[in-house]
Amino acid sequence: MTTLSSDILTELEGQAIELPSWAFGNSGTRFRVFATEGTPRDPFEKIADAAQVHAHTALAPSVALHIPWDKVDDYDALRAHAEDLGVQLGTVNSNTFQDEDYKFGALTHHDERIRRKAIDHHFECIDVMHATGSRDLKIWLAEGSNYPGQNDMRGRQDRLQDSLQQIYARLGDEQRLVLEYKFFEPSFYHTDVPDWGTSYAQVAALGDKAMVCLDTGHHAPGTNIEFIVMQLLRLGKLGSFDFNSRFYADDDLIVGSADPFQLFRILVEVVRGGGLNNPDVAFMLDQCHNIEDKIPGQIRSVLNVQEMTARALLVDRDALAAAQQSNDVLGANGILMDAFYTDVRPALAEWRESRGLPADPFAAYLASGYQQSIAADRIGGTQAGWGA
Repeated sequence: MTTLSSDILTELEGQAIELPSWAFGNSGTRFRVFATEGTPRDPFEKIADAAQVHAHTALAPSVALHIPWDKVDDYDALRAHAEDLGVQLGTVNSNTFQDEDYKFGALTHHDERIRRKAIDHHFECIDVMHATGSRDLKIWLAEGSNYPGQNDMRGRQDRLQDSLQQIYARLGDEQRLVLEYKFFEPSFYHTDVPDWGTSYAQVAALGDKAMVCLDTGHHAPGTNIEFIVMQLLRLGKLGSFDFNSRFYADDDLIVGSADPFQLFRILVEVVRGGGLNNPDVAFMLDQCHNIEDKIPGQIRSVLNVQEMTARALLVDRDALAAAQQSNDVLGANGILMDAFYTDVRPALAEWRESRGLPADPFAAYLASGYQQSIAADRIGGTQAGWGA
């Protein structure tokens, strides 16, 4: 069996992957939102479900919120509830894509009333951050156009920068703005923040507290995502990951399910660039469990990230550097492939047991009875997730 060194285990013990509250709610496609037994009825129950993932894996100590989906009357109570369950409240995500006013844009809109409304929504999110102790405000914009000539693209970029400047100025000293990008959808001709370069250009103009969020599903086919990871780490602007997986577009599947080798390559660059266990680089999930149970899906996801991180840490960096310096093309590639093909699962299972965790967290959860309990208790839960 492969043995993981004490240095590798120390790195793995420090790993933390934030869970999205919306992954525990109902979700679906453009055609149908599918109900799941045991769906949470409120944000408190979403956090309870997320806490199950952390209890079985020790990998997910925080939960991201989405406003207004996770609005409550008492955020102190929500925060205390999370802490009682052994987790914390994390990133606050804004929502400017489900309001009739935002049909043609929000932070980029030419109508000052609508743009003001969108900016004020982000001010509200910052107020939530103060109440929950959250550091990061994450912004994803479903804004753009469908037809050539429909909009003045440059004008929209100028208005976006002005909007972001106002939001940035409202941040507290220890808070950050993290701007996510997406190649396309729901706008199909142009998207206002379609790629890492646009996100970088916007946040670089804001200041040191503005960073880029890289969603692993938000790229054109064939994009070398690990190159982008390297570049943003090199520039000191990689604020967070949204880990998921895709076959075609923004599929939001379980991370590593479509292309585990890609996840490995990304994590190799994370380790190389000093992004692992770096407090300035948040690991997060952003997924939609449309047909599978939510909690097992999240457990599978965090374990996939942990496994590929372990493999990335197994790369013989000295041997790799030597092969690269001597232009040993196949030798260098072989060093990476040796690490990728190493089966670390038995070693990870043994290590978990040594820490008082189940060797197989997925199986342990299924045997716990929690899923059956929430299915019986939560009748009619429709708490929102993606697509709801």
